[in-house]
Amino acid sequence: MFHAPNIPIHLEDDFHYCREVVRKNSDQHTLGSLLVPRRLRPFLYAIFAFAKTADEFTGLPGRDDSARLRLLDDWSRRLLQAEAGEPDHPIFRSLAHTLEVTALPATYLHELLIACRMNVTNKRFNTISELEEYCRYAANPIGRIVMHLADEATQQPHQQVPLKIRLSDSICTALMLTHLWQNLGQDPWSGRPLYLPIEEMNRFGVTEEMILARRFTPLMGELMLHLVAETRQLFERGQLLLDMVQWPLRLELATMLEQGTAILDKIEENGGNTLRSKPQLTPWNRVNCLLRALSRSSAPPQT
Repeated sequence: MFHAPNIPIHLEDDFHYCREVVRKNSDQHTLGSLLVPRRLRPFLYAIFAFAKTADEFTGLPGRDDSARLRLLDDWSRRLLQAEAGEPDHPIFRSLAHTLEVTALPATYLHELLIACRMNVTNKRFNTISELEEYCRYAANPIGRIVMHLADEATQQPHQQVPLKIRLSDSICTALMLTHLWQNLGQDPWSGRPLYLPIEEMNRFGVTEEMILARRFTPLMGELMLHLVAETRQLFERGQLLLDMVQWPLRLELATMLEQGTAILDKIEENGGNTLRSKPQLTPWNRVNCLLRALSRSSAPPQT
């Protein structure tokens, strides 16, 4: 029997449903793992189940874009019902409770749906700025949600974005970009957009035809290594957050930083070639990342 702290008994089955959705898709939305406080995990299960299910709508086989957008519209309608206290599904009953007891801004959830719609309607991204705008909706809300639930920072309407949230945004954008570079050899064939910015492709002499033919060239390698270097800068910019948050969130963030940069290392070691094989962390790699994260998060704050 699933039992979560501070969750009403009549909602335990709903939160169990959310946990199972997340566990079946544990490769996604890994921020907020077992390293975060136990009291927060049920809320994160609800949020990640909502986000993962919406993301699956964007790539359902046998559905055209219009059908996928209708599913997202229905998901958005159900979210509004949950906000109004009238949820009609295990995920939304869990979300309604989460929104009520944590005062989480529902705006973050609506932003995740904007990213899902972009996956359907934006088949190409012209510039790196457009791609970072996509990350603003697809990734940054997750970090902001975790920061809110951990009582670290919340963005108030019409006020300047707190430094903690700006740093969290840098980390989440870097994690998303890393995920996109890592999955370059899968996304264009699974109904996803081609996430490489066209402006950068033109700059390095890389064509869409080369990518769709999985024809890796030195020019392609140069492009990917350039994008990896840019992504590292985002990780470096965000790492200041480690000195500003409490344990165990500090360890969670350090682990995500280590894993993200380890994936970038693997892309570099392969000369930037992710077209034919997806670089992944081995169990030993993950252990090393955790050990480095422990050391990193236990060090005195930098001055």
